[in-house]
Amino acid sequence: MIILWYGRGEFFQMYQPTDKEVYDLVNALSIRYFHKPFLHQVKFNHRLRTTGGRYIPAKKTIELNPKYLEIEDEFIGIIKHELCHYHLHIEGKGYKHGDQDFKRLLRETNSPRYCKPLPLQQKCKYVYKCKACDQEFRRIRRVNTNKYRCGRCKGKIVLQQSY
Repeated sequence: MIILWYGRGEFFQMYQPTDKEVYDLVNALSIRYFHKPFLHQVKFNHRLRTTGGRYIPAKKTIELNPKYLEIEDEFIGIIKHELCHYHLHIEGKGYKHGDQDFKRLLRETNSPRYCKPLPLQQKCKYVYKCKACDQEFRRIRRVNTNKYRCGRCKGKIVLQQSY
């Protein structure tokens, strides 16, 4: 299926796999990295904006953000991350982000803790730079450079670029 979505004044078109294809991918990754099958539902949620995916324990469902399909490594990482939540919940262990069981399983399966923000979400209007250490700061809102200093070296910051 081909889907269209609107962003930054233009339409984007991409191939979206069917529910069966997504389930097969998730199940294959589950067997490969966790040595257990995925037995419940996985689907795309087009309303997700700031997250790559989520696991809903009450329904035992994994929802994925279809906008991450273009970035294959990131998409696989998101699936592995959600599978960590899923398998720990099924086993009755700590499946939340702060739990030690969850952190340990992330390390064992080489799953990412967070996903990278989508390029469309990276809206920065102002770029500031420290005069002393050349640290860059990207901000959506304007910063009072007389009031704020560099958090790294306490140097003076200056506006380098505004969009």
